[in-house]
Amino acid sequence: MSSLPQSIPQFEIKDITLAPSGQFKIDWAYKNMPVLRAIEKELIEEQPFKGLKIAISVHVEAKTACLARALSRGGAEVALTGCNPLSTQDDVAAALASCGMHVYTIHGDSEDNYIRHLKMALAFEPDIVIDDGGDFAMLLHSDLKNLTVKLLGGCEETTTGVRRLEILEKEGTLSYPVVAVNDARCKHLFDNRFGTGQSVWTAIMATTNLVVAGKTVVIAGFGMCGRGVALRAKGLGAKVVVTEIDSVKACEAIMEGYQVMSMDDAASIGDFFVTVTGCEDVITSRHFVKMKDGAVLCNAGHFDCEVNVHELSEICVSQAKLRESIIGYTLKNGRTISVIAEGRLVNLASGDGHPVEIMDMSFALQAQSARYIAKHGKELSKRVYNTPEEIDDRVASILLEAKGVNIDKLTDKQYKYLNSWEF
Repeated sequence: MSSLPQSIPQFEIKDITLAPSGQFKIDWAYKNMPVLRAIEKELIEEQPFKGLKIAISVHVEAKTACLARALSRGGAEVALTGCNPLSTQDDVAAALASCGMHVYTIHGDSEDNYIRHLKMALAFEPDIVIDDGGDFAMLLHSDLKNLTVKLLGGCEETTTGVRRLEILEKEGTLSYPVVAVNDARCKHLFDNRFGTGQSVWTAIMATTNLVVAGKTVVIAGFGMCGRGVALRAKGLGAKVVVTEIDSVKACEAIMEGYQVMSMDDAASIGDFFVTVTGCEDVITSRHFVKMKDGAVLCNAGHFDCEVNVHELSEICVSQAKLRESIIGYTLKNGRTISVIAEGRLVNLASGDGHPVEIMDMSFALQAQSARYIAKHGKELSKRVYNTPEEIDDRVASILLEAKGVNIDKLTDKQYKYLNSWEF
């Protein structure tokens, strides 16, 4: 039975009749998520979330549905909302709502409605929150501070979200303990690098239907996500330019064979621009006016502030929809610049997000981290915690087992050698 306040409906979605289509997608994802399936089996047997409520703010698509369902089968009452207005898949939301889950999200939500849906998901006073980008954290440290009283803790999925939580911790204002799932090895080494790399280019190519080989690709940011986007661009035959503010990362990019320069210099030579920095105003009006006719811009960072689309709309003389999810902005110089998905997270706003097998690892980490919070939350201080090493190792071990891969193990003698200072 729902424990939501009477004024909050069980769900608010686009159309419940879309459920069969969403279930079709969920079934495919579930079939290809062996690690999460193994963890789900444990959750069903243990029921670690019995009597607990979990609110989730993650991109609402099929892989996320599998995570939400696993937590529910582990005993939790789950409320789900999105973390980006354009990444929600309405049929997946309908499939979950039809199974009795609390779901509050509609593709293309206005900013006000998006915030309202976040608040609706938090309205049933969760014990655990799972965040992607820190939108729940923002509300729980501002408008909804009262809801942190009973919170056992949270889990954060992204670099952007972890950074903001660390700022709160540093300021001494973090209101609940958080596991930084993003920083787990089985997350950032695979999800951020290989997941982002593949899904970004899958979305760009599907949306534009343009060739990448022989083009100049400008990638802003050479963190784990930027590395993945650069690697895949190089593999597709592009000439890759990296822009950075970190001198060490810039040196890394050079050593990996990429050309490094400032965005001011790169603006005039790029064919594709992909921002992956987590910062704002990475590409602004002074860059737009230098760009080639037909330059394509998109963002792979969490928030839609890296490409300043507002400034672009102010300096253009006209704009028009050129293709699904692509707006063309014609400048006074006659050149047209194309922006994908309004500058929002391209791989989800214009695609299905990371490959299923990649999110299998990430969401297995989330499920186990939520279980860790359920068990230990009352004992934890209000700070950001690394994902426990045993959780990381378990995800990797289950994946290897599913793939039928055996690896070596240390002998007692080798273990002693590695853990002794003596010759």
